[in-house]
This record gives sequence, structure tokens and C-alpha cells, in this order.
Amino acid sequence: MLRLEAGRHPHDPDLIRLVGELSTQSELFRDRWASRDVVFHRSGLKRLHHPVVGDLDLNYQSMDLPSEPGLVLNVYTAPAGSPTADALQLLASWAATHDDEFAEPAPTAKHPQ
Repeated sequence: MLRLEAGRHPHDPDLIRLVGELSTQSELFRDRWASRDVVFHRSGLKRLHHPVVGDLDLNYQSMDLPSEPGLVLNVYTAPAGSPTADALQLLASWAATHDDEFAEPAPTAKHPQ
């Protein structure tokens, strides 16, 4: 995505600074940045790693939003019955049981004494 933005906005000073900083801080980033041209893919397969359920192989589709130029909607899906679909179901169950960890505490009523 960073490459895509660099292709769309090659003279953006903030983006130029970011790429420069990443290049000076990371040999891996520097090598990868130098080895590839910017290519925009509207669909494909992405592999993500989630700390709870592991690797997820997700199909994606990118769509421009005509009402908001410059914004893109990315939709990720997994084929039904695939290991990734099963992992997403497991993740949904896990998230549902851990919602209380992320919820804000309920306000406490103050009673006059």
C-alpha cells in the first residue's frame, strides 16, 4: 500500500520523508523498496498472520469510492469451508468472549451519604 501511495503521490514530502526514514532504519525495507516497481492490484490473495488464529489466506478486492476520491474500499473474504474461514469463525468466537476486556467500565452512580 505504501508503494501504491508513492506511485499516486510521488512528490508528497511526508511520504518521501517516511520512505527515507524507513530506508535508513531498516536494511530489509531498503532492499525490498529498491527491488520492485509500484504495481496496483485490484484483487488477489493476501496472507496475514493473526496472533490468536495464525495464518489467514484471504481473497481481496479493491474498489474506488467515487463519492470520496482517493479512498479505496478493500473487501477481504475466505472461501466457505476453508481453513481460513474456520479460523475466522474461531476468531469471532474468541473476540465475543473477550469483549469485556476492551469495553469501557460502566459509570458508577454516586450516592450522597
